[in-house]
Amino acid sequence: MARERAELLTVRQVLEELGGISRRTFYRWRELRIAPRCIRLPNGELRVRRDVLNAWLEDHAEGAA
Repeated sequence: MARERAELLTVRQVLEELGGISRRTFYRWRELRIAPRCIRLPNGELRVRRDVLNAWLEDHAEGAA
């Protein structure tokens, strides 16, 4: 059974998805451990799985429990 590949987003794509927040804001959120969980590639670049970003957005929706 083949495993489905998760869509990996670049930091730039995540910033766009979040309405154009600044790169600095995103990295500050990472320092505070409130950003979506990231994957660090062997070359040092970060990626965020699409499903992780979607879940993070749901968790931060107005009125979320």
